[in-house]
Amino acid sequence: MSNNIEQIITHLPLFQMLDPEQRAQLLLGIHSCHLKKGEFLFNAGEPPSGLYIVVFGQIKLAVQSVQGEEKVVEIIGPQQSFGEAVMFLDRPYPVTAEALADSLLLHVARDQINTMLAQDVSFARKMLAGMSMRLHSLIQDVESYSLRSSTQRVIGYLLQQCPATDGSSETFGQVEFILPASKQVIASRLNLSPETLSRIFAELSRAGLINVDGRTVKVSAVTQLREYGL
Repeated sequence: MSNNIEQIITHLPLFQMLDPEQRAQLLLGIHSCHLKKGEFLFNAGEPPSGLYIVVFGQIKLAVQSVQGEEKVVEIIGPQQSFGEAVMFLDRPYPVTAEALADSLLLHVARDQINTMLAQDVSFARKMLAGMSMRLHSLIQDVESYSLRSSTQRVIGYLLQQCPATDGSSETFGQVEFILPASKQVIASRLNLSPETLSRIFAELSRAGLINVDGRTVKVSAVTQLREYGL
């Protein structure tokens, strides 16, 4: 398992710039954590003890309004990490983390990271570089919600889920994939109501661009779908 863990952290943006010696030291503060679908990893208000990395499965990060409505902040998939910023700020978690599927996570202890930060200035720079990449991604999310229409957001999300295709199949062929979460979760993630998401799916279906059957989506032509949102 330790070899697998080392491979995982090598490809994470947060740790990919570490050298072999730094990764070996980091491994001393890592342990695995299994979650069943629907199980909570932590609740909002709990103190952080480190950061987490998803090996397989999915973790939903969400907040609740004063009215009790849930807003999905992010869906974390394999080889993605979360909890870094809260760990460094030493503040309680502002979100709740719930497994959307049976999941395996790695927990990286805050004490181990702090020890390495105190001993190695280059490690601190590399951690900052990794967190900057994550911040850039979050800024793109905010820009998407602010500047793009509801339909453009849905199309952008569907295009992200499409498997890689060559030019010919992208134009003429059919691409099929499974939505990684329920439509209600996806709607919340895109800052939409479930009704709005269903309406847009119906609009795209009437246009002959997609066919939705449960969580299975068939895209008739990726290029046409992309151009529809322009």
